[in-house]
Amino acid sequence: MAKIVFIGAGSTVFAKNLMVDILTYDVLKESELILHDIDEERLKTSEIVAHKVADMLNAKPTIKSTLNRREALDGADYVITMIQVAGYKPGTVIDFEIPKKYGLKQTIADTLGIGGIMRSLRTIPVLLDICRDMEELCPDATLLQYVNPMVMNCWAIDKATSIKTVGLCHSVPHTANDLADDMGIPRGELNYVVAGINHMAFFLSLEHNGKDMYPQLHKTMAGFDKSGVWPKRFGRMTDHVRYEMFRRLGYFVTESSEHFSEYVPFFIKDGRDELLEEFDIPIDEYIWRCEYQIQEWNHLRKELEDPTKPLELEESVEFGSHIIHALETDQPTRIYGNVPNYGIIDNLPVGVPVEVPCLVDRNGIQPVTIGKIPPQLARLMQTNIGPQELTVEAALTGKREHIYHAAMLDPHTSAELSLEQIWSMVDEMIEAHGDWLPEYQ
Repeated sequence: MAKIVFIGAGSTVFAKNLMVDILTYDVLKESELILHDIDEERLKTSEIVAHKVADMLNAKPTIKSTLNRREALDGADYVITMIQVAGYKPGTVIDFEIPKKYGLKQTIADTLGIGGIMRSLRTIPVLLDICRDMEELCPDATLLQYVNPMVMNCWAIDKATSIKTVGLCHSVPHTANDLADDMGIPRGELNYVVAGINHMAFFLSLEHNGKDMYPQLHKTMAGFDKSGVWPKRFGRMTDHVRYEMFRRLGYFVTESSEHFSEYVPFFIKDGRDELLEEFDIPIDEYIWRCEYQIQEWNHLRKELEDPTKPLELEESVEFGSHIIHALETDQPTRIYGNVPNYGIIDNLPVGVPVEVPCLVDRNGIQPVTIGKIPPQLARLMQTNIGPQELTVEAALTGKREHIYHAAMLDPHTSAELSLEQIWSMVDEMIEAHGDWLPEYQ
């Protein structure tokens, strides 16, 4: 019986989705599910939801919740991390409000840019503490790591711990569904190979029934160009940015337009607000999402906890349950995972986490060798890998200078601010974080 630990289980909706995926497998229906969070109220809600999920799926898991992380981890087979260190307040608010004073606009700020850098600096120490507990309490467990910023967090874990881990993200299957919808192809029928770094991986091949679909995607884009109507994602913005990058690079990227617009220096520019309008870029998008979710939470919690209301159960596109099932049963599966680049992508740095197809069976998580990727894609990724590497260096060495260096080399930040502004902004953000960050020398 697998012992599966959810760290950050107070992320109730995400935890629910993963539990549905896990308990749908017959062989996992009697698993031990251990829920841990530092928020007692949200943890209680998640435990109620876990029991409702189990009842609706006719599963008989052992379900426990605890505020004690070490108690949760003791003897675990699988650990799933889904934490947000410092939460919306003060964490996310700091990440947006201080840069805004300097004229630096952001959309999501959880992967790169100064927001992503600071999010990683407050997250890495917590993840490493979890891994140190795992080294003592469950050294053979597999860590399924869902926390952003994916590249920086996974890189630090690989460099500083001995824990077996894979970084997981849903951007690949979601984007495949988006492209299928755009081209009028049934979801699930596209065949593809994706490779790169998380949130900047590209569809190296895209096929349907053995036919290359990139020519069709160009025709689809031409139709959007002619009509001026671009496909909408999440109801608040279009996918104009990703199609524009496809036009320029020849390959389609996996992460959404609102994310991608802040990974490059081309779309968000001081004094060029017409670009925001042209490409439908929603500044402060993550702030809006958080505020909306906070407003909706109390109503949603009542529904989730109401014993008379059944839950909406639907299998997600997340890879976590498939990994657990394959490792437990030796029935192979293919997933997309973020794993260290040791001989996987030839023209990216050694050790950087890369997002590639992986075979999973009882032998573990085995990445597919990609070789060289198109040079324009590799060089674009390098502009992100530089600040990511320096952020990890700051987190692992405690050297404050590398935080400045990471911000200086960030494509969007460096395109907007002077060196003096960047250093001043970093100082202000470190001070505003207070005890959420370790001391830097």
